[in-house]
Amino acid sequence: MPKTALVVSAHSADFVWRCGGAIALHAAKGWQVTVVCLSYGERGESAKLWRVPGMTLDRVKASREVEAKKAAVALGVHDIQFWDLGDYPITLSNDSLFRLVDVYRDIHPDFVLTHSKEDIYNRDHPAVTDFAQHARITAQAHGHNPGQKVLGAPPVFLFEPHQPEQCGWKPDVLLDIGSVWDKKRAAIECMEGQEHLWEYYTRVAQQRGAQAARNSDKTIKWGEGFQSVFPHVVETLV
Repeated sequence: MPKTALVVSAHSADFVWRCGGAIALHAAKGWQVTVVCLSYGERGESAKLWRVPGMTLDRVKASREVEAKKAAVALGVHDIQFWDLGDYPITLSNDSLFRLVDVYRDIHPDFVLTHSKEDIYNRDHPAVTDFAQHARITAQAHGHNPGQKVLGAPPVFLFEPHQPEQCGWKPDVLLDIGSVWDKKRAAIECMEGQEHLWEYYTRVAQQRGAQAARNSDKTIKWGEGFQSVFPHVVETLV
């Protein structure tokens, strides 16, 4: 069976900016990456669309879904899901929690990517990382839907918030995404509703690439940073 990964994205563009390189890199190696977009970001992250005269909430959602689907294709996403739970604030019910538990148990991801624990600029993000990790714990519980195969202990990595120095986020994993940067940039350009962020996240990738090169003996131009939640269990240190 192919290896799998799960991305729990608060809004429909988060997976592109924050871990598009990781998605494309693993997809290119044959991994099946599932992306769950809990919200379209229709209220708080679609300002360009709302400037169009006569715009409606349904039209914003439809536009954001089209953008995210195009980005998913560019990155090689295996399955992208849109749960339409609203944003600013996002509504995370027990029914949605158990739905995510089902996703965990369906795909048994080898790793999980989601948001930082803090984000003073966007309260949806820490709510979602708590939600994703609560679902992970529930999926490990033998008493939840007895008879199903319980989840193991997939590592969880928190991707970069918009202003990490204000959010208590400190990367301890730097990923070289140079081989798939063109795919990530293509995915970024699919997010037309937030064009103002294209160059910002290009600069972020350059910065993380420079940091990765500084902490290795490799020539690295493009990178992504992640903060691990759990200790790494390894057989050798290098």
